[in-house]
Amino acid sequence: MTEYLIYFNQQWVGDHSAEWFASRAPLAHAVVQDMKDAGVLVFGGGLEEDIDTAVSVDTTSGTPVFTDGPYTEAAEFLGGFVAVDVPDEAAARAWAARVAEACGWPQTVRRFQPGSLRG
Repeated sequence: MTEYLIYFNQQWVGDHSAEWFASRAPLAHAVVQDMKDAGVLVFGGGLEEDIDTAVSVDTTSGTPVFTDGPYTEAAEFLGGFVAVDVPDEAAARAWAARVAEACGWPQTVRRFQPGSLRG
């Protein structure tokens, strides 16, 4: 099996009404449940939308320096993700398509390097 990250940037979500988001939640939860049932879900979740709540740590000086906010300012930032352990890229793409359809916005698929750490 191979692990893949399926993720989206917050900016890809777009502006929608509260009702629209409420209509997508059951669809997204159903896909996650299907991942659990198929035994491919490693971990996943949505991140807080307020990027100012992020904390960065830099140890290049030899000691940890913590800074409020993201490490660098960027036009886009991670909004949420799911890690799956599937047989191949085709399976990862199929799950990503289901997530994209359920959520209503694009997803990106990236393979973890072989030998990545796992808890």
